[in-house]
Amino acid sequence: MAGDVTNPETVALQALVWILSDSGRAGRLLDLTGLDPATLRARAGEPALLAAAIGFLESYEPDLIACADALDLPAAALVDARRQLESA
Repeated sequence: MAGDVTNPETVALQALVWILSDSGRAGRLLDLTGLDPATLRARAGEPALLAAAIGFLESYEPDLIACADALDLPAAALVDARRQLESA
């Protein structure tokens, strides 16, 4: 699946879906953010949450690379999306 590198929200939502597709990664994200599943669902479109999801991937490079590969994007596109979301 080729990602849309021009839209940071799209990139981040795709990354969030990728994170949540694995129960171990999803659990780590919830543990580290302190969010519960209901709050995550409710806030999934917020730029701050989307940026945090990519930041979560950046904190463990193997996940960042694996996610970028799965989304058919360069890892730098994920990092750039986070930067854009943080400045939104």
